[in-house]
Amino acid sequence: MKILSAAEVDANLDDLALIDRLDQLFRIGCEMPARHHHTITSPAGPGSADATLLLMPAWTRGPSGRLGVKIVTVFPDNGRRSLPSIYGQYLLLDGETGETLALLDGTMLTKRRTACASGLASRYLSCPDAERLLMIGTGALAPHLIRVHSKVRALREVAIWGRRPQEAQRLADELSTSLPTTIGRPVTVRAVADRQQAVRAADIVSCATLSRTPLIEGAWLRDGQHIDLVGAYTPEMRESDDDVVRRAEIHVDTRAGATKEAGDIVLPIRSGVITADNIVADLFEMARGERSGRRPGDTRSITLFKSVGAALEDLAAAELAVEH
Repeated sequence: MKILSAAEVDANLDDLALIDRLDQLFRIGCEMPARHHHTITSPAGPGSADATLLLMPAWTRGPSGRLGVKIVTVFPDNGRRSLPSIYGQYLLLDGETGETLALLDGTMLTKRRTACASGLASRYLSCPDAERLLMIGTGALAPHLIRVHSKVRALREVAIWGRRPQEAQRLADELSTSLPTTIGRPVTVRAVADRQQAVRAADIVSCATLSRTPLIEGAWLRDGQHIDLVGAYTPEMRESDDDVVRRAEIHVDTRAGATKEAGDIVLPIRSGVITADNIVADLFEMARGERSGRRPGDTRSITLFKSVGAALEDLAAAELAVEH
């Protein structure tokens, strides 16, 4: 059995190769039961957020099939302890015999596949000439999302907004030296304080937070933008207001997951602002050519991608990491 640490998972995964692998598996499909979602009453007592345990299985059929399951814990209050909110491990098994093939660090696997799912969506949905990215949020996913979006589109400017300005500045300083070497040419990276102005200026807005109140307002949007919503993974959380989903062409990673778990979709449906029929396509449909993404030459549509994560993405990333 192979054991891959976080550093080894990170080193073994190339962003563009993983985007291609995700595209392939969304096109082919796999068995993916509904994730097991369990709420754990806050161990810290009253006033603290409840924790979450997730079990996410998926498998492919055939002689080279693989079976995998990810175990994830989400403890929102870990930031007070200077700890990550999310931990996870991934177990990869032989699909014919059940033999254990590998144990991978699931936290890094989740970061990499989540960012690359947004990269895949951007490939389908953002304007090909997008040059300006706004990253809302400064957590563990932020640098991965920025790097992936920079590889999918030839960005010239990256703005970073966070609730704690010092963290936004820290991340901007860090990426100012590392990001240009990643994409091969200079990129301006800066922290910003005015979120509204930054949203208006961006071609792509990526948001990865644990917010329960909207951080992006539809009144701030302009033609041609792409909105990438990665946080808000429960029905009570949201990163966008009702006007965003009213104005945007809505796309999701999976319809089943988004209409059940994503507050940015669940809450507007619940209040009657939109219906499930307003979802234009998921990644399965776009990968299979059943629904189109942004049409060539379309510089007016506002596209929105909402991800909640899918076990298929973990399986694709785990297989690729072990192969390398």
